[in-house]
Amino acid sequence: MIDPLAPFVEFGFMRRALAGCLALSVSAPPVGVFLMLRRMSLMSDAMSHAVLPGAAAGFLVAGLSLPAMTLGGLVAGLVVALLAGAVTRTTVLREDASLAAFYLISLAGGVLLVSLRGSQVDLMHFLFGSVLALDDPTLALLGGIATVTPVALALIYRPLVMECVDPVFLRSVSRVGGPVHFTFLGLVVINLVGGFQALGTLLAVGLMLLPAVAARFWARDLGMTMAAAVLIAALASVVGLSLSYQFDLPSGPAIVLTAGAFYLASMLAGPQGGLLRRLVRSRHLEA
Repeated sequence: MIDPLAPFVEFGFMRRALAGCLALSVSAPPVGVFLMLRRMSLMSDAMSHAVLPGAAAGFLVAGLSLPAMTLGGLVAGLVVALLAGAVTRTTVLREDASLAAFYLISLAGGVLLVSLRGSQVDLMHFLFGSVLALDDPTLALLGGIATVTPVALALIYRPLVMECVDPVFLRSVSRVGGPVHFTFLGLVVINLVGGFQALGTLLAVGLMLLPAVAARFWARDLGMTMAAAVLIAALASVVGLSLSYQFDLPSGPAIVLTAGAFYLASMLAGPQGGLLRRLVRSRHLEA
């Protein structure tokens, strides 16, 4: 009989991986819920790739140094967010199109920078992360992000909700719309930088969005949706890491695919608009 908790009891590296993933589960899914509410879900994918060239530049300067790569990723992500916003406000392009353009440029530039100095192993580390090799500084970074994000969301909660629902009204009654928008973008960036350290560029957005989308099928109000998203992300972390150990699977993809399985199950059986609920309701109305 397979004990899903045995790897975390026996091995320190599994406990460290779980601690890092649980920290991400606290901070990233609530941000994903607001991205979904703002209909900007794909923006997180673009931003996750925008982090790559900055992290790669830090790698070129200092090797696999956490401070250098984190600072580079933060700077690159914020620059891309600001540039995309500037292009949107000064040209005919919409924000999704400008982000898509910067996302492609950033991904290609980051891969090129890593290839100039690093090996194939370094490139795979950048793209897919190394959640089983988290050290103390990385855990401290993830813990700091998990502390800052809920506090910041609590402080900007009401204007952020208003900006998601009716940004025109918010601009007409207050001037906080701009600062709130850029604060939220900053939270997106720091969570993607944290996810990059654990899961890599290509998978960082998975733990942010999949639990948020799955939670939509289990809760009606915004607060409960964020709580459900955190719970789903935590469960996906535990189950994904356990499966990766038991069946010798890559840990990052296992976690994200587990979150994807929770999404599919929620889409089928969720009480708030799930397919089975809709089928039962439609048959009841026909009867």
